[in-house]
Amino acid sequence: MAKITYIEFLNKKKHVIEVPNGMTIMDGAVQNAIPGVDAECGGACACATCHVYIDENFFNKISKIESAEQDMLDMAYEPNKLSRLSCQIVVNDDLDGMVVNLPLKQA
Repeated sequence: MAKITYIEFLNKKKHVIEVPNGMTIMDGAVQNAIPGVDAECGGACACATCHVYIDENFFNKISKIESAEQDMLDMAYEPNKLSRLSCQIVVNDDLDGMVVNLPLKQA
């Protein structure tokens, strides 16, 4: 289990959630009603509504981005080099303490 901190864009409110290993960052957000993670496709990598910005200290600890995710990120609101779809990041012990920042809005 890893503690993941989700930070809302406008008010910078922090939500620290314990997410079980094997679940995704998106699952943790959805199951805990974190505002700003819409997850309209339910984790199928078929939209960009679970877009997050990964803290630089953890970016190299997550799996490499695949082409389907990159294609979806092209539709995300203001993607940058730290952008990922939270449905594609599976939680493990190495991610304990990870911080994800939410975008202003989801695409």
